[in-house]
Amino acid sequence: MSRVYLDNASTTKIRPESLEAMNAAYSEYGNPSSLHHEGQSSRKTLEDARESIAVSLHCDPTEVYFTSGGTESDNWAVSFAGFPDREKKHIITSPIEHPAVLNACKRMEKEGFRITYLPVDKYGSVSADDLEKVITDDTALVSVMMVNNEIGTIEPIIRLSEIAHAHGALFHTDAVQAVGSLPVDFSDLQADLLSFSSHKFYGPYGTGGLLIRNRVKIPSFVVGGAQEYGHRAGTENLPGIIGMAKALQLGISEMDSNLGHILDLRQELCRSLQKECPQVLFHGDSEVSHPGIVNFYVPGVNGEKMLLLLDYAGFAISGGAACSSKDHEVSHVLKAIGASEKEAGNSLRVSIGTYNTEQDIRSFVSAFCDILKKNF
Repeated sequence: MSRVYLDNASTTKIRPESLEAMNAAYSEYGNPSSLHHEGQSSRKTLEDARESIAVSLHCDPTEVYFTSGGTESDNWAVSFAGFPDREKKHIITSPIEHPAVLNACKRMEKEGFRITYLPVDKYGSVSADDLEKVITDDTALVSVMMVNNEIGTIEPIIRLSEIAHAHGALFHTDAVQAVGSLPVDFSDLQADLLSFSSHKFYGPYGTGGLLIRNRVKIPSFVVGGAQEYGHRAGTENLPGIIGMAKALQLGISEMDSNLGHILDLRQELCRSLQKECPQVLFHGDSEVSHPGIVNFYVPGVNGEKMLLLLDYAGFAISGGAACSSKDHEVSHVLKAIGASEKEAGNSLRVSIGTYNTEQDIRSFVSAFCDILKKNF
């Protein structure tokens, strides 16, 4: 049975060009920290990849720090709150952040920090006015994601970072769902810290990065050797970094056509669902949203059962965030935007990617509506 993959917000298929670049990189057996010829050859390859990523994200190469992925990058970013000015003990975030940010904030709370969670509206959007009301001179860090991974809402990052800076706070954005699929210009965003992860834009697993403004004093996160300018120890994952740089470079070069393609598929999905299954209701903002993420539910229809029946029929989608799907807890994002326990528990997420086709969407809608009629 041929399968249709519609869970690209969880992870993407690695690009063949990225895999090819990684395979070539495995012949580079020198440690980038070594002074001999092999080591320095690997060092040049590493720095070429850093330069490529810097060009793609419009930043200086010295602002690119490689990590194991989005979770580590988010953890490192939140840890900044205790470093620039240890007298400040206040962190502001939102209730719809990825668990990598929320749990890092909980850890900081145990260390004596006060955490404020900004409210979101029914679309999942954070208000600049609400940030103005709660930020103080004691605020060390504001962390708000660029794109929500469950409902696709795009947050007003530039305005929020302006407010943070006006009060002497650092600003971090988790851009894991944005980098590689939406335009991201670090020079314009005014964020101090920005997280990204390779496997969200058709690169390899286990590789990501944190952009850190050069003006920001940097604490070490993983201690040991002097890698990553002495602030993130451990021999760099050279093949993964090369594969990530290639995937990002190609994603940026193809972004306009890919966005148009994905938007067309989204419109087809929403239009067809509303026509064939008019009882379907959608979460999030259809206007200010990532075009590839669609979250919806049918009142009275068990989401987990629907998810399993769709999987059996050959369709891979998600019931909210894949990162928390094993704990069977209701989505914290959907609860935050006002969804009832049942609505949140029964919601499904389709996330469209570059490799999806119009036939994928038509087949999915047909299967969804057929399962709905036969089983609910």
